[in-house]
Amino acid sequence: MTEAKLVSTLNEENLSHFSKTYVPPRLLLGPGPSNAHPEVLNALSLNPIGHLDEAYISLMSDVQQLLRYTWQCSNRLTLPMSGTGSAAMEASIANFIEEGEKILIAKKGYFGDRLVDMATRYKAAVSVIEKPWGEAFSYEEIKYEIETKKPSIFAIVHAETSSGVLQPLDGIGDICKKNNCLFLVDAVTSLGALELLIDEWNIDLAYSCSQKGLSCPPGLSPFTMNKRAQDKLSSRKTKVPNWYLDLSLLNKYWGSDRVYHHTAPVNMNFAIREGLRLIANEGLENVWNRHNANAKKLWNGLESLGMELHVSKDYRLPTLTTVKIPPAVDGDGFRNHLLRNFGIEIGNGLGELSGKVWRIGLMGYNSSEDNVDRLLNLFDTELKKYSIFESSTF
Repeated sequence: MTEAKLVSTLNEENLSHFSKTYVPPRLLLGPGPSNAHPEVLNALSLNPIGHLDEAYISLMSDVQQLLRYTWQCSNRLTLPMSGTGSAAMEASIANFIEEGEKILIAKKGYFGDRLVDMATRYKAAVSVIEKPWGEAFSYEEIKYEIETKKPSIFAIVHAETSSGVLQPLDGIGDICKKNNCLFLVDAVTSLGALELLIDEWNIDLAYSCSQKGLSCPPGLSPFTMNKRAQDKLSSRKTKVPNWYLDLSLLNKYWGSDRVYHHTAPVNMNFAIREGLRLIANEGLENVWNRHNANAKKLWNGLESLGMELHVSKDYRLPTLTTVKIPPAVDGDGFRNHLLRNFGIEIGNGLGELSGKVWRIGLMGYNSSEDNVDRLLNLFDTELKKYSIFESSTF
């Protein structure tokens, strides 16, 4: 037997200097991810077990039951899909659109653009209605477009992370149902943090993520669909063009059969069960109230410092605040200063808001009065150091 030769771009002496993995402490007050709850991290660190182990199958049922509570729905097919939020977003398109079918997408920010991109890739007939980044659609505008265009699916982002807009959803589901149209909602920045009533609002399809309101690391994307959506899926004329995200296959694993589909991220499901358990223990309405109260405290504090918020009070998103960068301030310099010197992350603007706003997230475990006070104090004491001009005012 010949001696194997190990191939490396570095020799063993150079490799030996690598230490144990270390991550500096960070308070993540940007658009996501948010900090995971310590109890969630404890659950994540448990020893993996098999994805068909009876103990894991029992845990899967717990996760589904807790997700139904958090979604406020009774949908049988409710599960955490393997992958970050974009995985469930793509599943919502791949499973429910066939080539040439009409989808109407209400776009008011970056993630509306992503829905358009995905729908185009699956060869849908895409119609788009748009609002400036910072505004919401009215019920009347949406009703008119659905009744006029008669799409198979109407899709909208509930909490637009790029602009800081919370879109009212009440009544839209009724219009969709009357027009034989599925109502698809992106709830990535609202699930587990803001009022969201899947059954009451007649939402047919919805998806989210694990790393924001659920206080978990990134890696899972909660998804739910009702009977109307199931009927549409079962009546497809063609095979779902994405094997990994095929809900008819995933249903066999997350349904009563528990038939293997792909190796589940078992530790992430340990984590999401714990995050959902913590929400249930706090009580969903208490969670919603906490997020709203802390957001208002932040908004009032920023305005008392003379800063201007990007979105009007009527449509302001409690989990993600967009605040305009004062014209005399180096926006990137200030963000980097907070990160390097205080371990606090806030986000830059996305797309057309890049360099114009900061995005401040208060989600899940991070939505606390202490975090609001800490950030406001730093804005008050540190911001003027990053003025482009020497001035005591913004």
